[in-house]
Parts: sequence; C-alpha cells; structure tokens
Amino acid sequence: MTKLPLGKVIGAGAAVFVLLQLVRPSIPVESATAEVQAPPEIRRILEKGCYSCHSNQRRLSWFDQIVPAYWLVRHDILMAREHLNFSTLGSAPAATQKAVLYEAVNMVRFGEMPLRSFAALHPEARLTPRELAALEGYLAPWSTPPDGPAAAGESPSHPSLTQVHPAPNGLPFDPAFANWKPISTTDRGDNSTFRLILGNDLAVKAVQSGSISPWPDGARLAKIAWQQELGPDGLVHPGKFVQVELMVKDAQRYKATEGWGWGRWRGLDLTPYGKDAKFVNECTECHQPMRGNDFVYTLAVSRNGPNDAVNRAAAALPDGLPYRPLDWSAITMYVDRKTRTMATLYGNDAAMRRGPSYAEGAVLALVTWAQRDDPHWFGARIPDVPRSVEFVQVAAGGQLVYRRFAGAKLTGDSVESDAAAQRAKFVVGLPPARLP
Repeated sequence: MTKLPLGKVIGAGAAVFVLLQLVRPSIPVESATAEVQAPPEIRRILEKGCYSCHSNQRRLSWFDQIVPAYWLVRHDILMAREHLNFSTLGSAPAATQKAVLYEAVNMVRFGEMPLRSFAALHPEARLTPRELAALEGYLAPWSTPPDGPAAAGESPSHPSLTQVHPAPNGLPFDPAFANWKPISTTDRGDNSTFRLILGNDLAVKAVQSGSISPWPDGARLAKIAWQQELGPDGLVHPGKFVQVELMVKDAQRYKATEGWGWGRWRGLDLTPYGKDAKFVNECTECHQPMRGNDFVYTLAVSRNGPNDAVNRAAAALPDGLPYRPLDWSAITMYVDRKTRTMATLYGNDAAMRRGPSYAEGAVLALVTWAQRDDPHWFGARIPDVPRSVEFVQVAAGGQLVYRRFAGAKLTGDSVESDAAAQRAKFVVGLPPARLP
C-alpha cells in the first residue's frame, strides 16, 4: 500500500480543520429581559463569575472560537442557560431568586461551579474567598424572623394517601412515609423552613450500622418540609406543611438518575411536582456536590459511619438514659433562636397512638441540641452536641412524671416540683407537626 507523503497528510488535515471552522451553530445573544435583583456589588460578582455561561451574553475568549472547542463551549453555555439564566431570573419571585443564589453559593463552595474544565482555561471565573463571603453576607440566612401563626381559614380536603398521583417520572407516592423513623432534622435559614428526614426500616438499619456509602438498595428517605412559624412562646415551630420529597435507592433501576428514584409532592393535597420527567434533572444537578456521599445531603444522626456522612455529635446520648428516644418516632421540633438550640420531640409507640391527648403508657422525650452550621449546605443548621433530654411519662389517671438529664454528660437533674410540672405541661402541650 502506497503511503501518502507527509506533506499531503498535513495539508489534508489542515483543509479539514479549516472546513470544520465553517460548522459553527450559533450561540443566541439576547438582551436581558429581567436581570436578577441584587445590589450592584453583588451583580458585579455574579457577572464576573457566572455570566459567561449563565446569561444571555456571549463572552468567548479567542481560543473558545476554535472548533472543536467551540462546540463544547456552546454545549456548556446552552445547558447552563437552561438550568440558570441571570438575564431572566429577575422575573421570578424574590424568594425564588434568593433560593437560586443559595444553590449557586453551595455549588461554588463545593467546587462544582465554575466547571473545572472551564475554570482551567478561564481562571478569572473563579470567585475569590472575599467575593464568596460577600455573596454569603448578602444572602444572610436567619436575618428575617419567621412569620407568626397564619390566620385560620378553610381547611383543604386531604386526599387519601393511597390515591396520590405518582411523580411525573413514574415514581409512586409511598403512603407509609409518615410511619418511618427520623434520621435527622434541619433548620433552613435560606428559606425559613424546617426539614424532618425520615427513613424506612432498611434505611434506619443502614444508618445504625453506618452502611450508607453507598446506601443499600431498597432504602427509602422522606424529607418533609414545613414553613417556620414564630410562636407566642418566642420559639420557632413548624407551621404550614410545604411538601414531602422521596428518594428511593435502586442502583440498577435508577442508574440513569444516580441510582435513586426522585419525587416531590407539594401542599396538603400532595400535588406531584414537575411538568414532566425532566424535573429529575433539578434533583440530580442539585445533589451533584454530594456524589461522594451517594448523593445524599443529610448527615444522619448516628454513631457509626464515615465522618462526612453521619452526625456523631448529635447521636452522643449516654446509654444510662431510661429510654432510647432516637429509636422512637418524631412528633414535632422547634428552634430557640436566642440560645441557638434546636429540639425534637419523640414519642414511644403508645404516644404515637395519641387521640385528643396522650393516654397512660405514653412516654415523650424532648431532646435539645446546640446547633451548628450544616457543612453540606450554606444557610442551614443541624443538631450538634446534646444539651438535655427531658422525659415525660403519662401514668395512671393522667399524672405526668417528669425527669430531666442535662449537662456535659447528660446526668440526672433534680428539678423542683413546680418547675417539673411546668416543663411537663409544656412538653405534652407541643402540637404535632401537621401532615397530610
């Protein structure tokens, strides 16, 4: 076989290269219709680090213009605009705009944005620590106090949990979610909500053994959200029910969506979220920073497991307590902003069968933790070291037996009878968080 002269090969390659430069689909350039609403100094930071891909502007370096690099850059820009476009974000409600900025900040904090491949050639797109701090300061979680109790109105009709429509991707709603056991709680200052994260039996066993990297097939997680409500007692309680989100682990069945099935149902009527199955892209893209933790943001309250996947400090309840409240079901939660503590009210099986009031045999446990910033999400706080555990047992005739364990080692406290009666009344008087 006759070999072509090297010069002809180079010439042919050059000709192909030149012809490829003509294959140049456009990158649309449009005027901003509604730019994100933010102070000028914040806009400048966003323009520097984000607008190259996440706006209607077209900012290409000379080397971005060369095919095939141009094709890759164009693909990234069009995908970025579809996910977030600062040139049109201003048309969304103010709360939505801030929510998008919180997600953007978290992506930057975890090194997901800008894309490593983009930042390698465009280092100017990286935000400096000072610029990131400025964005965080602007967002200022917990700077706005929660609203007070909403005015009473007509209660919406609740659907039968067995008749709730599946998510647009086909994931069925699981009516058993409310009976799952708590894995963690989150105080979200970015959107003034509480999150209670529950797991089915398989998920809870995985948490207890620390076998959650990855989570086992069959594990199911439910993330329930309520709006925060400032009570007359000065504490922040769960108010209006917002939504429940489900994650179902099946590595093979859901291989295309990071091994998880995703679904979200909003409002007391449990309306499925999303126009079509593409809503899952929101879930998987948001959870990308947690791929090292099998795409789960939650730091499960457990003594076992890798440090970046469980919350060992919050699980540090001594074995000498009369009960193991972390194995019980959760009834409600609250936050004390003044002391920066958060508490969860747990109940044994008898307590969970509550009617108008707790019957004999019911035992409640109010566990109070110090709070710490959630390392997985800027704008959130999670339980840290336990401060106290209060037990209230309902005895014969409705008598309330109160015991308190507090201090660094959670040892038994001696509480005066009047104070004990007052705390017991407070604990049994906490209303359950509202569910559909």
